[in-house]
Amino acid sequence: MVGCVIVADGKIIGEGYHQQYGQAHAEPNAVRQVIERFGAEAEHLLKKATAYVNLEPCAHFGKTPPCADLFVKHQLKKVVIGNRDPFDGVDGKGIENLKNAGIEVISGVLDAECRYFNRRFFTRIEQKRPYIILKWAETANGYFATNDGHQKWISGALAKRLAHQWRTEEDAILIGKQTALMDNPQLTSRAFPGKNPIRLVIDKNLQIPLSNNIYNAAAKTIIFNEIKTDVIDNIHYIQMEDMHFYLAQKITFQLYLMDIQSVIIEGGAQILRQFLEASLWDEARIFTSSDSWNEGVSSPSIKGNLIEQIEIEKDKLSIYINNLNK
Repeated sequence: MVGCVIVADGKIIGEGYHQQYGQAHAEPNAVRQVIERFGAEAEHLLKKATAYVNLEPCAHFGKTPPCADLFVKHQLKKVVIGNRDPFDGVDGKGIENLKNAGIEVISGVLDAECRYFNRRFFTRIEQKRPYIILKWAETANGYFATNDGHQKWISGALAKRLAHQWRTEEDAILIGKQTALMDNPQLTSRAFPGKNPIRLVIDKNLQIPLSNNIYNAAAKTIIFNEIKTDVIDNIHYIQMEDMHFYLAQKITFQLYLMDIQSVIIEGGAQILRQFLEASLWDEARIFTSSDSWNEGVSSPSIKGNLIEQIEIEKDKLSIYINNLNK
């Protein structure tokens, strides 16, 4: 996620952001706005302008031309950058190209804030896996699910709507076989406007019936299993070997190969614990209800840095980050 603001004579003359993968980056969108707004005066303004961008302008030909070259072409006076881009095709080359053209460059401005803003991108490039968000709800006395396997809702309606908003913001959502069988979830964003995430399901022996909601046409669905690899309409079967060994590691590497940049893991308890034990998580979002149960399945235990707590009607949302991955 990249934004660019161009300033001349103390005034913003152009703004742009990277709106969609494969289309124009932030920098050409901002320059285009300057040209559209100021016409013949644009070139003069750009030559004395400063561009502010949260990520180093690219220096390679990908789906779009290099943004650093665009700034060089228009002879900008200065470029102020948040993060250096760790991608091999850039990684300082954009800064170098700008400096070689005589453009003043200041980098590392609000570095930590910009890095957090693009934490999914940095995780994928540097750790070769998606950004992983664990999410669950628990009772006030720490129960996660019923003992008999029957679905019993823990958090309230507003928490559910917020969880659906999160689904629109991430690439994929992951559950295990037991959650699919017990809850028959749709794993869509139906309670909030936006895209549906890719549904990821772990079903080693393909025991989930085809009548289950995960097999409907609402979203692309990937079934990790030991039986077959196949594609049937929107259902993609991916065969894996020895899923009882290092499952969390295998899943995250497969998602990296599939260019899935972020995933929410919603359960069940066994799947969540595997990712927790492997320390393969970046953020945890836990709803705690004001209600207590007499018995149930204990919620996972988490060790992380609590960064925020928010009241959501009668629920409390706690957000943790995994310091071991920072």
